Order: sequence, then structure tokens, then C-alpha cells
Amino acid sequence: MSASDPRRFLYRSLDPDGARQLASKHLSGCDDGELYLQYSASEAFGFDDGRLKTADYNTGSGFGLRGVSGETTAFSHANEISAGAIDRAAATLKLLDPARGQTAPPPLRTNQAMYTADDPLSLIPFAEKVALCQTIDAAARARDPRVAQVAVSLAASWSVIDIVRADGFVAHDVRPLVRLNVQIVAQDGDRRETGHHGLGGRYLYDDLFKPETWNRAIDIALAQALTNLESVAAPAGEMPVVLGPGWPGVLLHEAVGHGLEGDFNRKGTSAFSGRIGERVAAPGVTVIDDGAIGSRRGSLTIDDEGTPTRRNVLIEDGLLKGYIQDRLNARLMGVEPTGNGRRESFAHAPMPRMTNTFMLAGNDNPGELTERVKDGVYAKSFGGGQVDITSGKFVFSCTEAYRIRNGRIAEPIKGATLIGDGPTVLTRIKGIGNDLELDEGVGICGKGGQSVPAGVGQPTLLIDGLTVGGTATA
Repeated sequence: MSASDPRRFLYRSLDPDGARQLASKHLSGCDDGELYLQYSASEAFGFDDGRLKTADYNTGSGFGLRGVSGETTAFSHANEISAGAIDRAAATLKLLDPARGQTAPPPLRTNQAMYTADDPLSLIPFAEKVALCQTIDAAARARDPRVAQVAVSLAASWSVIDIVRADGFVAHDVRPLVRLNVQIVAQDGDRRETGHHGLGGRYLYDDLFKPETWNRAIDIALAQALTNLESVAAPAGEMPVVLGPGWPGVLLHEAVGHGLEGDFNRKGTSAFSGRIGERVAAPGVTVIDDGAIGSRRGSLTIDDEGTPTRRNVLIEDGLLKGYIQDRLNARLMGVEPTGNGRRESFAHAPMPRMTNTFMLAGNDNPGELTERVKDGVYAKSFGGGQVDITSGKFVFSCTEAYRIRNGRIAEPIKGATLIGDGPTVLTRIKGIGNDLELDEGVGICGKGGQSVPAGVGQPTLLIDGLTVGGTATA
């Protein structure tokens, strides 16, 4: 193995042939499973209050050994990649009943590559990364006298994985990921408000270091902070809501996307269980999960079971077409895996997860959607939220929102929350803009104690009736 091969980090105490032999030895009696090897490096810089507050660098490696028999999974892991450690971990597999059915076939092969294999951490010197944070901080403070505080974070990771199966199948992937966040606090008298913007994806640092890139991040964060300085208390009550394009798709991701994951539907715990072919959304609503978009934060060349990612139509023109599947749930439901078996790291077993989930554009002019609202809310950006996957009920807080009065965007509002449930929201969509946007690469999806990068997106949407939580009377 050459000194330039990223897989050299995986095979310091074990060679590739040895890994294949161990997978065959321990997994050949299972319906499915894999030996998952991973090396990862990550770094993070935090620049706050005019100073570099944190500079972290971490590396780690390990394996996860998973055997599947029927519906039962046995999983063990260790941060030492060696024959001895894998043999010891295999004791867990003895808890499984012997495989009774036909062994699951290996994933399909692929030549697709969704990103570069280069390591973003090593290509730019430490001092230049710190200097970038300092430059952004100074530029943001110089923008406006009301800027009271600036926080800049820069982060990257690089992950090398091998997926080794008992049948001799081996898949490789090398995954870069970068991210830049800018947060600005603006102050006017005693009032302080915050704005933020982040971007990133599966590429190298180069684009984030371009002045036009980080200057735009400053401009967006500052504009949001200054807008919020002028905001008034949000109204309360049920009213029409217009959702802006791009990042507001996080509401779709949480309120609808999780309910379309295979495990919840196989177990009958999702609001969408058993409804393939039924109308679950308004006409014109088409929802896609696509992990095969180049360089996107949620993209993967292969998922964490070795299945190539692809474009999956979940809802088409309002009709439910399919679910997001990993190998286990797909096999038990009698369908194909969709390339959505994901795990946070070698220390976690895979489960069906979203990649880049978005709604396709419609034919409506975005401005005309707002004009159709006499009294309502325009939500441009979201912060945190909570969702109950079984029911789809959600609560989301708006970080930038406006009142709509007589078809025009009026005063900014503060403290607005949107309350509803995903299945109902899908049926109340009355207008779909022609301006689909994907988010700029900051999404983190949580499920079952695991976090993975994810992408969202949507066009401008008009929803006829959402409960708005606020402190002012409507």
C-alpha cells in the first residue's frame, strides 16, 4: 500500500486480506452484516470576542462489527483495528440465531464520486486558518457601529472508510467536510439581537477562503441581526404562513422526512406507515431524498453499508411513492435499499437516515404567493425545533420572520414559533414557488443518539394555516 493511499491509516496493524478473512470467518453465518473500518481527523477553530478561544485537532480510528440475523442485530466496536480486537468483538455475534434464509446479496458496485478524496486539514497551514477567522472578525466589526460581538467558527473533517463483507465485497470511501459559521450580535441602546450565517459541504477549504464567500456570510449575518433590532413581538394564532426558500426546508426534513424512514414504517410507528400509493400531500408536492449531489453536505458516494446513494422520490405530486431504506429494513420489507444506511462513526450501527431532502419547485411566482396573504407571517430562517416522529407534531422557532399585511412583507417580528404536524402541513400547501434552493451546508440530523451531516431545501411555500406562537395579539 503506497504512502499516498488514504487506506494506509486503516491498515497499520492489519492488512486488507486479513480484514476480508476476518469478515468471512465471523459473518458468514449471518443474514447480513459488515466489518466497518474508519480513520478520521477533525479540527475546529473558535474565534470569539476578538480572540482565538479554541483550536482543536483530533484523530481516531476503529472498527464496528455487525451481524444481522432476521430482525436481530449484534454489534460491537473498538478503537483498535487489529485481528485480536476483531476476534474479541466477534463474541457478541454468538448471541444471534443462525441464519435461516438466503444470505443478503452484496451492494451494487459504483463508479460515482460525489467529492474529492483530498484531505482539507493538511492543505492549508494552521496560521492561515487562524488569520482567516481574525480577518472575518475585523471585517464584521468594521461593517457597522452597532456590531457589538462577533463569533467565527471554522471546522473540517476527513474520514477514510472500508466496508468489508463476508462474501468478499469491499467498498471504500474518503469523505471531506468543511464548514464556516459567522454570528454577529448587534446592539442599539440596551437592545441586543443576533444574526448568523453558515455554509460548507464536502469540499476543501478553498471556497471558504475566498473574500466573496466570507464577506457574503458577514453580510447575511449582519443583515439578520440589524433586522431583528427592529423586530416587534410576534402575533399568536392560526394564520397563513409563507416559508422562504432554502434553509426553511429543515421544517420539511424534521416534520416529514423522519416519518418516511424505513424503520419507523416497518414497525408501524410512523404517520405514513402502510400508505404507499395514497395521497399524503397537496397536488404538486414532490419530495426527494438525493445523496448523489456533488459536494453537498448530506451527500455520500456510498452509504455506510456500501450501497451507492441515489435520487429517491418519496412523494410525487402528493402521492406517497416510497420510504428511505437501509439494508436491514429494506430486506424485511421486501424492497431495495435506497442508499440511506448511515452511522455517525464506527462506534455506531447503521440505520435509515436522510441525506439531502428537499421539495421540488412548482410554477408559482414567489412574490405572488405573498400577495395572496392578507394577514400572516413570512418565515425566512429557522433556529431550533422539536419533533415527535410518531405523530409528526413539531415546534420550530424562527430566527428571522416578518408580518405579512395586505399582501406585503411588513415589520420584522421576534419570538415567533411555528406549531403543527407534518402530515397536516403537507395537505395545507396552497402555493409552491419556482425558486427551489438548497441550504448552504450547515444541517446536522439527530436520530437515535447519532448525529450525521444532512442537507435540506425547498422553494417558497404558502401554507394555509399554521399555528403561530407569539406574545402579541394577532
